[in-house]
Amino acid sequence: MKLLLDESLPRRLATSFPDSYTLYTVQEMGWTGFENGALLTLAAQRNFDAFVTVDRGIAYQQNVNDLPIPVVIMLASRNRLAELQPLVPRVVEVLSGELQKSIYRVQE
Repeated sequence: MKLLLDESLPRRLATSFPDSYTLYTVQEMGWTGFENGALLTLAAQRNFDAFVTVDRGIAYQQNVNDLPIPVVIMLASRNRLAELQPLVPRVVEVLSGELQKSIYRVQE
């Protein structure tokens, strides 16, 4: 599975995912500063399977009916690696299911 990690996530979070996942950061793709709608469109065009973020506002900024790929929002008290790593197994669980082009919220 090919995932795009938002620029608001620590880059080192990618190492917390199983090896079966291919992860790219927004920074690696050269897409820093793009609006969420543009990011999602670019990700879909480049065959990403899902977008992972901590941006809670994305659910209100995007029309859920028009999402080009699934979006997973990690809900932690802070955007630090130590707070996000425990959520990775739950993210993997969500991604292992049958995904719709929808928004999924993951928290402890």
